[in-house]
Amino acid sequence: MIRTALLSKWHVHAQEYAEEAIQNEHITLTHVWDEEKERGLAWAEELNLAFEEEIEEIFTNPEIDAVIIASPTNMHTEIITKAAQHGKHVFTEKVLAETEGDARSILKKIEEHGVKLMISLPRLTANYYLYAQKVVDEGLLGKLTTIRCRVAHNGSVPTKQNPNGWLPQHFYDKELCGGGAFIDLGAHPIYLTNRLGGQAKAVTARFKQTFDYEVDDNAVAIVEYESGALGILETGFVSSGSPFQLEIYGTEGTLMIEDDTIRIKSVKHEEGWYTPSEVEMPEPAPSAMMQWVTEILSGIKPDISHQDAYLLTLINDAARRSNEEGCRIELK
Repeated sequence: MIRTALLSKWHVHAQEYAEEAIQNEHITLTHVWDEEKERGLAWAEELNLAFEEEIEEIFTNPEIDAVIIASPTNMHTEIITKAAQHGKHVFTEKVLAETEGDARSILKKIEEHGVKLMISLPRLTANYYLYAQKVVDEGLLGKLTTIRCRVAHNGSVPTKQNPNGWLPQHFYDKELCGGGAFIDLGAHPIYLTNRLGGQAKAVTARFKQTFDYEVDDNAVAIVEYESGALGILETGFVSSGSPFQLEIYGTEGTLMIEDDTIRIKSVKHEEGWYTPSEVEMPEPAPSAMMQWVTEILSGIKPDISHQDAYLLTLINDAARRSNEEGCRIELK
């Protein structure tokens, strides 16, 4: 049994992680810590867990094997590093860290102390991504030229019910978050196109503030790949009704994914658009948390890797720098 503490309810997905952990037969939740004491006390009472006011007590407690982190982004580096140093396995919300340097430092500590790290990149387990990767790997689209991925919602759009939008207001705190829409929701286009596009060599990005916040709520990045292909990554908190879109274009075909609608056109198929049947669609992969548990218990390497976590931070950091400096950022 993996005895696990919940570290912070700051992120909107914290409750989901707690619920999945409760449902996992190999995890026993033991403690809650939160940087906001009242929130942590309430959560601990709700889940019938012990509340620990001092995070150091979590790290030094030999009865705790692992931690699930949903803290502010600017706390990731310190929390994950200390967890690793005390031999605790780590499950964390994306992104891994604010900067590429911090991501490298975290991964070094994880490897030094031999603990298992998992970052929640849920769309890498989805059947539509697995189908897209299969199509690319089989060469049905020929040489890739462009990948466009859009993930956006209306979390910042004012309504009568929510005059400031439905996202928590702390999502607009630049110090806590390290950014706005791109560092949070934009993570999904980043890690999907990282997988599909291969080695990236440069990033150009522009972040916009539709409403009066100190962080971006609408953003686009162009990623150049060593293969010659381009990635167009779009995200935002100000789009009502925006579907999830993943489009992959190549010299011999096109794959279009829009929410649950998937269609492909390839010179290697009969003419016209083709919709794969349910039988042709891969089964979803185990969730990020299940992959984490499996590696802890059996040592089986997960599909979601440390490289995925590192490259997510690398592209995000380069996009931030590109926007701030107004230029194209080459990746070393």
